[in-house]
Amino acid sequence: MSVAFRRESDDEHLEPKFELPIPPGPNLVTERGAELVQAKVVDLEARIAAGGTEDELKSLKRDLRYWNTRHATMEIQPAPQGDEAAFGTRVRYRLNGKENEVAIVGDDEADPAAGLISFSSPIARALMGAGQGDFADFGGKTDAIEVLGVKPL
Repeated sequence: MSVAFRRESDDEHLEPKFELPIPPGPNLVTERGAELVQAKVVDLEARIAAGGTEDELKSLKRDLRYWNTRHATMEIQPAPQGDEAAFGTRVRYRLNGKENEVAIVGDDEADPAAGLISFSSPIARALMGAGQGDFADFGGKTDAIEVLGVKPL
């Protein structure tokens, strides 16, 4: 049926609302990440209790289901031991002649613009297990990354 023949009140053309996708794999978090997830749950519960339009509440409840799932499945990781890049470390490295510094954290606390990358990201996977002075393969290139330093968060 053509859109021209629909009444304004017809709900059949409304876009479906989907659940937020859960990243695959384990839900690893740092202590800070666990606090962020808990704070998000508390914030969403307060916003739902404050009320709003039906659409706003549906969206908030969907978000709350996501964060409750992330809270229930989170695995708080202990502080890393040793001097190799691992979950919960800050890594300084050189790639293509440019120095960068990133912290390897969980999916939900990742913020690449702030230097926080997910442990499941390609660059984090390439850095894992490398120590200062080591080289790692990346982007199909052998020894593309030089690790300049590793320290715990």
